[in-house]
Amino acid sequence: MNQAVVAVNFAIGALFTICFAYQVFYYVLALLRREKPRAEAEDEAPKHRFAVLVCARNEENVIGHLLASIAGQDYPAELIQTFVIADNCTDGTAQRARECGAEVWERHDDVNVGKGYAMTALIDHIWERYGSEYFDGYFVFDADNLLEPDYIRQMDRTFREGYQIITGYRNSKNYGDNWISAGNGLWFLREAQFLNRPRQLLGTSCTVSGTGFMFSGEVLRRQGGWPFHLMTEDIEFSLSNVLLGTRIGYCGAAMLYDEQPTRFSQSWNQRLRWAKGYLQVFAKFGRRMARRCVTKRDWSCFDIGMCVLPVFTLTAVGMVFNLVMTVLAAVLGRDVAPALGSLMMSLANSYGAMFAMGAVALASEWKKIKAPGWRKLALLFTFPIFQMTYIPISCAALFVDVEWKPIVHARALSMGDLGDSGARREVPSKERAHGMEKVSEAVE
Repeated sequence: MNQAVVAVNFAIGALFTICFAYQVFYYVLALLRREKPRAEAEDEAPKHRFAVLVCARNEENVIGHLLASIAGQDYPAELIQTFVIADNCTDGTAQRARECGAEVWERHDDVNVGKGYAMTALIDHIWERYGSEYFDGYFVFDADNLLEPDYIRQMDRTFREGYQIITGYRNSKNYGDNWISAGNGLWFLREAQFLNRPRQLLGTSCTVSGTGFMFSGEVLRRQGGWPFHLMTEDIEFSLSNVLLGTRIGYCGAAMLYDEQPTRFSQSWNQRLRWAKGYLQVFAKFGRRMARRCVTKRDWSCFDIGMCVLPVFTLTAVGMVFNLVMTVLAAVLGRDVAPALGSLMMSLANSYGAMFAMGAVALASEWKKIKAPGWRKLALLFTFPIFQMTYIPISCAALFVDVEWKPIVHARALSMGDLGDSGARREVPSKERAHGMEKVSEAVE
């Protein structure tokens, strides 16, 4: 039995190294190569016409601040049109969005539930009203997002470099709330600077992540609209285009803030949906990805494939095996020390690896994180624990059915509220309503 434990753990460790060791090179590259500020060229006058797409479900508390940050862009307002689809809303989301200047449609469908279906309906409405060639590009945001004033201008510059799909820098507006919001927030910062940025430097393809990305009208027309309806429609969209040979770019100068869940139950449901979505995407594209890796030697397919098959799934397999062997040894009256020791070592190694990963990302992005310094350091120690909760989530995704559930957003913050210290406050409902009135007046 002891030999079996050693052999299986060695095999899992070897497979883990083969699959993910290349990401160490990504870290080194990101740390050594610093981007130089780009000078604004005289011929860079904005000329692309953009549609901003927002799928919102019961978001009246936060959507006004998103729309205000869009209205405050240093890009010509006449070249930006914002569209909101109020998806199965039971609150005043649609009315609030109209007051803030957005073009709004309402959708009520309790069968085809989820952001992917809402995106399809929204784009169909836009094409019916404006035609498929009116807009040069489309931005996708969630209702809780906030944009730096130069977000669209920076993305447009990367668009003019020839990229048809671009993702930006995803920051958090409530990083310091608790260990859950910090866990998600640091993971997205790592994804931006230590995955997508090295990919951009190497000329390989990046991936879009839920919100804060742009695609051209040409990409949308080629797909015939938005046919992506899996649990993780963003990864489905990324892989579909990579398999068609489209390279996804990254614009680190375009910074967006979003709100992370603070309750573990919400975070569990969200990440369970992601884990289930990864399995769906792998089932849909796995064979084509493997074939393209071999026949085209397409590094992007391998790289994104490693994101679709998360490290937590492999870690979960190892830990479940060691746990089973420990219980089996106890039942059979054998020495449980080897299997138990292997399980403890696996947990310790996972914690150490995640801590190192988080520490590097935290040090690199320290000034960009909106939270007090002492809190950033304290939450670093809980980052590995938060990430290790993916292990039971990955296991559950293999066996349970998952339904799309909305995340409640309560952080009614404007860009002006995101100070350097990252101080946070929950806005009372009366004050929030008054603040929304000010937003509407400013837009008008």
